[in-house]
Amino acid sequence: MKTAKYIGLIVLVAMLASLFAGCGGGGAKTIKIAIIAPMTGDVGTFGASTRDGAVLAFEEWNAKGGVLGKKIEWVVADGRCDPQEARNAANKVIDQDKVKFIVGEVCSSASIPVSEVANEKKVVQISPTSTNPKVTTFADGSTKPYTFRACFIDPFQGTVMAKFALENLKAKTAAVLLDQGNDYVRGLAEYFRDAFEKGGGKVVVWETYTKDDTDFSAILAKVADAKPDFLFLPDYYNKVNLIAKQAKEKGITCPMGGGDGWDSEELDVAAVDGGFFSNHYDAADPRPIVQSWLKTYGARYGGKVPDALATLAYDAANMLLTAIQQAGSDDPEKVRVAMEKLQFEGVSGKITLDKQHNPIKSAVVISVKNGKKSYMATVNP
Repeated sequence: MKTAKYIGLIVLVAMLASLFAGCGGGGAKTIKIAIIAPMTGDVGTFGASTRDGAVLAFEEWNAKGGVLGKKIEWVVADGRCDPQEARNAANKVIDQDKVKFIVGEVCSSASIPVSEVANEKKVVQISPTSTNPKVTTFADGSTKPYTFRACFIDPFQGTVMAKFALENLKAKTAAVLLDQGNDYVRGLAEYFRDAFEKGGGKVVVWETYTKDDTDFSAILAKVADAKPDFLFLPDYYNKVNLIAKQAKEKGITCPMGGGDGWDSEELDVAAVDGGFFSNHYDAADPRPIVQSWLKTYGARYGGKVPDALATLAYDAANMLLTAIQQAGSDDPEKVRVAMEKLQFEGVSGKITLDKQHNPIKSAVVISVKNGKKSYMATVNP
């Protein structure tokens, strides 16, 4: 009889366990987050850095017990910095992988379609590095409730570089070359032009190209003829490498400049020698949080120095997890409210968000000279 009662008790416990598992499921034990980044394609280094920075943040939280007592589980999807590929990736991680949170994408042209999917399906998205204002705003200017970012935006970045060209380089004229089909490139080019001309400068060359172009001789001939004081190339490193090398071959010697898209270990430092670009942080920053980050990242990834992509992904992941912790829930609705109130000190600086979910933070200007990238200046909002 005792044996029968004992077996009956075991069966009852098993049934209750099954019942509660059916109510909460395995999902109650983990918080699932997607990293959407360009793991392949023209800017694959961006994806690798973004993945590595975000994963390091997840690993650190898991080592301390996770968030809300739940371990973080992540999936990586390849957005390729392509609008349709990124949209497909967003639908896949939400519908099939059942994520409620996304870190990514990297490129603005890819983050914008991801944001459309995320807001339609009420999934919280934070882009580490997408700087175009349209990432967090609808066409009517209203704020997308579920989308945030960890980086400053193009109006500020474009103004920083225009101000630097005018004041530090004493440039009076500038040439601007841009990919008209790329939201990030076009936006940064337009904001630079507007700020440069407002500051008293004149844009003497404004020429466009396409993503697939490799021969820039025709538009560079116009730059050579105009002899500008400054050549602004607001594209990603892979395209900048091509244009800058061909510019040098044509005898164009004026300083070149760009935005955070230059920040890659594959930037051709010889081609852009004497140039400058705006960025989100500098490894030479003496703040303890920066120096600690360098040691942690280097220890995890074989001595590598983290670029801005890795750093902002780390900050973005930590911002998201902090918001989940402060919300006391992994309900995306509660987390997005907590995100709006977040005050966070990251490696890239102290962050508070404005009404359009954009961080208010400083930028740095990096010099490229004799094969080295060096800190030049910090510019505040």
